[in-house]
Amino acid sequence: MESLSKAEISRAIREKSLEMGFAGCGFSGARKLDEDSRRLKQWLKEGHHAGMGYMENHFEKRTDPARLVEEALSVISLIYNYYTDVKQEDPEAPIISTYAYGKDYHRVLKDKLFLLFEFIRTIVPEAKGRVFVDSAPVLDRAWAREAGLGWIGKNSLLISRKYGSYVFIGEIILNVPLEYNQVPENDFCGSCSRCMEACPTGAILENRILDSELCISYQTIENRGEIREQVKGKLHGRVFGCDICQEVCPWNRKAKLHAEPDFDPLPELMSMSQQQWADLTPDNFNLLFRDSAVKRAGYDKLKDTLQDIKKSAEKRS
Repeated sequence: MESLSKAEISRAIREKSLEMGFAGCGFSGARKLDEDSRRLKQWLKEGHHAGMGYMENHFEKRTDPARLVEEALSVISLIYNYYTDVKQEDPEAPIISTYAYGKDYHRVLKDKLFLLFEFIRTIVPEAKGRVFVDSAPVLDRAWAREAGLGWIGKNSLLISRKYGSYVFIGEIILNVPLEYNQVPENDFCGSCSRCMEACPTGAILENRILDSELCISYQTIENRGEIREQVKGKLHGRVFGCDICQEVCPWNRKAKLHAEPDFDPLPELMSMSQQQWADLTPDNFNLLFRDSAVKRAGYDKLKDTLQDIKKSAEKRS
């Protein structure tokens, strides 16, 4: 079989990824991200990672793909749209983040990335590499930016001009040279500060810095201790994650509806009333969220957050 050129391989990968439902695909040369390394080091030094001690681990791997994949030459970045306009039916029900409406994206995207990698090996048999979906110390947003798929907004999320910020990110790091013709996307946040102003806890700081200790998403998902008092009264009904900074972002006004069945909202979840949430049992939790990212928080964490929301509502009434 005649070997393909870098341009032909790159074009084939991009076309296959779009055929598989990915919203965007871009390529970057595998190199150390020096500026992102500096910013991450400062962020950690200032303690903005809160209780996420794992963020300090494997620092070099986070910024240098060659530490993750031997002889790494390329980083393939991919984004997958998950936006839906379906909302929970009971306006008084506890709110979960849009990304958790359907099946756990880690599994869905990883399966697709493995299939894409297998396709790459059909056209480049010597290809070796690894796929990543929040599964290893990889700076997903930085690589997506380098690949021209968007820019990192003031809320620290990747923003695509076409799809907004309701996108999942995944990578394939491999030993195959590709055509790196993308130019990193310009910053189109401009003077807008709506996400910063809308954040009820003030977690979004200047210079695209997120203080995890004040972030509702961190407090309702990652934090295994008590929710910080400064945050408890400002959850705005959020029991798992938070979309407030995305909801006010102008780039999400024309967000396109996703076309992925696995991300369709579960009808039984969308129809849950406030009382049904209050009556949720461990068995019902395990059944309802068996394929969901909500499992990450766990039943006890969810119930504790529900109690915090209830107590805050009682204080206000």
